[in-house]
Amino acid sequence: MQFSVTANRPFLKLLSFRICITLAYQIIAVVVGWHIYELTHDPLSLGLIGLAEVIPYFLCAPFAGHAIDHYSRRMFGVLASLLLASNAFTLTIVSGGWIVSGKPTIWLYSAVAVGGIARAFIAPSYSSLFALILPRSAYARAAGIGTSVFQLGLVLGPALGGLMVAWAGKTITYGTASVLSLFAAAALLSMHVKEPRAAQNSPSVFKSIGEGLQFVFGNQLILGAQTLDMFAVLFGGAVSMLPAFISDVFHYGPEALGFLRAAPAIGALLTGVVLARRPINLHGGRWLLGAVAGFGICMISFALSANIWVAAILLLLSGVCDGVSVVMRTTIIQLSTPDVMRGRVSAINGIFIGSSNELGAFESGIAARLMGLVPSVIFGGIMTLSVVAATARLAPKLRRLDLQQLH
Repeated sequence: MQFSVTANRPFLKLLSFRICITLAYQIIAVVVGWHIYELTHDPLSLGLIGLAEVIPYFLCAPFAGHAIDHYSRRMFGVLASLLLASNAFTLTIVSGGWIVSGKPTIWLYSAVAVGGIARAFIAPSYSSLFALILPRSAYARAAGIGTSVFQLGLVLGPALGGLMVAWAGKTITYGTASVLSLFAAAALLSMHVKEPRAAQNSPSVFKSIGEGLQFVFGNQLILGAQTLDMFAVLFGGAVSMLPAFISDVFHYGPEALGFLRAAPAIGALLTGVVLARRPINLHGGRWLLGAVAGFGICMISFALSANIWVAAILLLLSGVCDGVSVVMRTTIIQLSTPDVMRGRVSAINGIFIGSSNELGAFESGIAARLMGLVPSVIFGGIMTLSVVAATARLAPKLRRLDLQQLH
């Protein structure tokens, strides 16, 4: 059955929430990265941004999944948006010089940590609400639409962040992110959705988290897809090092940072649009493995490029590969997960995927310090290809998967 977005107002509200919160988060990420590198001129300081976020995210995500499965999916998304808004407002104050005590970098890293707490609730809220307002037959198509909206935020967020820093300054840019977070909260507050009643005799928090972990680790499809993406992002991502590439290799300013940050998302956005119209059902596992391998090849090629336009094209192609990977992984998880576990599975997926972004940033910072900037990215791409080969061998169900089997 063909799914019409315009016929489903709750889905439109959910998409509005996703685009606003993604824009806010991406703007903050771009500005904080530039802000810290401007203060330190040290690639390792960029890696520490990821570590500052991943620790609170990792600690909060399992509890976020439990809370969303047993209480209000919508209200936790609202609270996370408000927390991100207050966080961006704090960065506005710091950037404006209205807080003079302590080093600016301490405030910046602290704000990143608070953002990690907020983000722990955002993805499980979205995933759980997605399943509540859509029929199963629409999941693959709607996943493509949702991915397109998400990637649109990844395109516009870095571009807006970079341009606004260059033209209006960091303070106004942080303030804009705060306002966008408030819009995200308003979108969810205005959504009409019937949520299941909270269970009267729900299991203890740790038992509930254990049930989610047991389900994920007992499902080869979900575990294989999550592990593949986690290690690919952990080793293969070069985005966290872009401020160093822009400053030291290509010799451009913050507007170029926004441009290159947006390039992968443009590729993923185009891919999401295509997959929303023509969902992949046959040979889904092979498509997933091939897309991650293509991502690794793009990262190696990017590291070897000396021209900013060639680098942008390679990053765009990496986004195409990543877009296929995201849509396939999202669809596999949505179709394979029972409704009562969506929050916990999404939270665990966030630990696999979300935390790997930040740990990958930290790994990239350490590798750049030890090997040098360019060799570290080449090493990461080679490791990504190794992970694809290992997953293809160790997860045969994933390799042979057709999505039609899950409907």
